[in-house]
Amino acid sequence: MKLSTKGRYAVMAMSDLALQARRDAKRPVSLAEIGAREGISLSYLEQLFARLRRAGLVTSIRGAQGGYCLSDEAAKICIGDIIRAVDEPIQVTRCQFSKGGCQVRNSRCLTHDLWAGLGRHIYGYLDAVTLEDVVLRNSFSAPESAREQNSGLHPAGEGA
Repeated sequence: MKLSTKGRYAVMAMSDLALQARRDAKRPVSLAEIGAREGISLSYLEQLFARLRRAGLVTSIRGAQGGYCLSDEAAKICIGDIIRAVDEPIQVTRCQFSKGGCQVRNSRCLTHDLWAGLGRHIYGYLDAVTLEDVVLRNSFSAPESAREQNSGLHPAGEGA
C-alpha cells in the first residue's frame, strides 16, 4: 500500500490550516505561511489547494491579507475527504479494471477480495478521523464497530 506525497502533504497542510483556525478563526492563512511551517513548496501547495477548493474543503480570500480558510468546522472534515480531493486513491491491489482485472487473462487474482477489503477498511478509518482529531492529537484507534468485528466481540446484549 502506498500513499503518495500528494495525500500526505494535503493532510499536513489542512491540519496546519485547522490549527491556525483554532487560534484565529477569522484570519485567512497564506500558502507561504503553511509552506514555511510544514516544509512544503509554494507551487506544490498551490496545486493541492486548487483541488481542495474545487472539492469545497477550503475557501480562498483574495487580496494583501488573503489566504485560505476551512470551508467548515475541522470536526466536520474527515481525512478521507482530503485524500480523495487531491485525487489520491490508496492502492492496495494491482487491479486496473479499465483493463478488465488484475491478471493477464482479465480476471481477478485469488487475493483480490482480501486486498479490496483492506482498502475499504483503510478508507473507513480515514473517514472516521477528522481534522479536529489530528489537531487535538486525539487517539487514532479504529472505530468501535471495527474493533468489535475484528476481535470477534459483539456489543453488549448480543449473542455470538
